[in-house]
Amino acid sequence: MKRAVLVVLAGAGLVAVAVGLFGQRGEVLAQRIAAYPQPTAGGELIVVPTPLGEKGQLLTVIDPRQQTIGVYAIDATGKVGLRSVRAIRWDLQMTDFNGDNPLPREVRLQLEQR
Repeated sequence: MKRAVLVVLAGAGLVAVAVGLFGQRGEVLAQRIAAYPQPTAGGELIVVPTPLGEKGQLLTVIDPRQQTIGVYAIDATGKVGLRSVRAIRWDLQMTDFNGDNPLPREVRLQLEQR
């Protein structure tokens, strides 16, 4: 369960980066999706849609069993393109990356000194 939560959080981070790169504009009414879509789980995969306004949307597909994330872009015409795939198993085993101080190991050392 703990790994599944980490996988979802990693997927959400990937989606946030992708949205930041592509930017958001107005939505096409026929493609309106909730402002903050909830991840949906059907079977073994988790799918997180992210609207990109008139540009279409991103779909982040998370496979918790294989610990892999795939990102698909769907343009306004419905064309689907694979944008990225990544195995995140090793990513999730890092203790910190791009973190601000105090880093987790620094906090642990401070707590152990008490």
